[in-house]
Amino acid sequence: MSTLVIVESPTKARTIRNFLPSTYRVEASMGHVRDLPSSAEEIPEAVKGEKWAQLGVNVEADFEPLYVIPKDKKKIVKELKDALKDATELILATDEDREGESISWHLLQILKPKVPIKRMVFHEITREAIRDALTHCRDIDNRVVQAQETRRILDRLVGYTLSPLLWKKIAWGLSAGRVQSVAVRLLVCRERERRAFHQGSYWDLKASLAKGKISF
Repeated sequence: MSTLVIVESPTKARTIRNFLPSTYRVEASMGHVRDLPSSAEEIPEAVKGEKWAQLGVNVEADFEPLYVIPKDKKKIVKELKDALKDATELILATDEDREGESISWHLLQILKPKVPIKRMVFHEITREAIRDALTHCRDIDNRVVQAQETRRILDRLVGYTLSPLLWKKIAWGLSAGRVQSVAVRLLVCRERERRAFHQGSYWDLKASLAKGKISF
C-alpha cells in the first residue's frame, strides 16, 4: 500500500516528506504541467492546419482550449506517471487557489489514475497542519477550474490578437493584456483629466445663525 502525493513546489515536497509515513511518496509538479501552445512547434500535427491552432483556442467551437504539455514538462510528467504505477491512492495537494485547482485538474487529465483520488489543501506547512489536511480531503472544485480556464483563454485572446497590432501601428515589443490594457486606459483618462483641469479661485463661507435663543 502506498500513496502518491503531488504538490507544486519541490521545496514543499521535501518538507512534507518529513511529516508523512514512509508509505507516502511526495513529488512536485513544478507548477503547471499543461498550457496553451506557446509556439508553432508545440501544436499537434492533427490540428496544425486549423486557422485557430496557433491561437490555441477554437473560438468557433465554444472557445475550446487546446492544451499541450510544454517541452520542459514532459520529463516531469513521465516521472509522475511512473510514480503513480506503484501507488494505490493519489492525493493532489496543489495550492488552494485558481492556479492550484487547475493544476490538479490537469494532472488528472494527464495521469488518468485508476486508483482512488483525493484533493488535499493546507494553509501552513507544519506536521499538525498536514496531518489534519489528510483527514479533510475533498473533490476538485470544477467551478474554480473553470474560472482559471476562462482567465487563461481571455489572456490568450487579448494578448495574441492585440499585441501584433500594436507592433504594426505603434512600436515593436509593446504588449496588450486583459488587465494591463484596461489599467493603461484608466491612467490615460485620468492624465487627460488632469491636463484639462483649469485652476480657479475658491472661497469658503462660514455663517453664524440664530433662531430664538439657539445659535448654530
